[in-house]
Amino acid sequence: MVTHPLRRAPTFASVTKATNQFGELGERIAARWLEKSGWKILARRYRSGRRDIDVVAERDGLIAFVEVKARTGSAFGSPVEAVHRRKQRELSKSAQSWIDRHGRSGESYRFDVMGVLLKEKRVFVRHVAGAFQIN
Repeated sequence: MVTHPLRRAPTFASVTKATNQFGELGERIAARWLEKSGWKILARRYRSGRRDIDVVAERDGLIAFVEVKARTGSAFGSPVEAVHRRKQRELSKSAQSWIDRHGRSGESYRFDVMGVLLKEKRVFVRHVAGAFQIN
């Protein structure tokens, strides 16, 4: 992109901030949904280096590492489909960090994906338990 020397190139900070806030809203909705379904939220936005896990939840000795994808429409496909192999590997590394710090014997672990669709002032939640495994 060529810009005039006196003009600034466009910045996208407000879009990034809005996107981040929308992602946080999706995570709050997902966490509330999990709590209402009998899960205890152990962590939100667990950070491990540059990577994070949106929600870490526990129920009956099972720990779920939950990736949340929020959307306002289905134009880009299902939110659940957005968790590709690279993201799965990143989640696996973050989950291993969480297990090393907080894990206890007897716990089981799995990776879940939650899609939160906000459309026409309605909220739709899709929870895919055991969405993927890391080999």
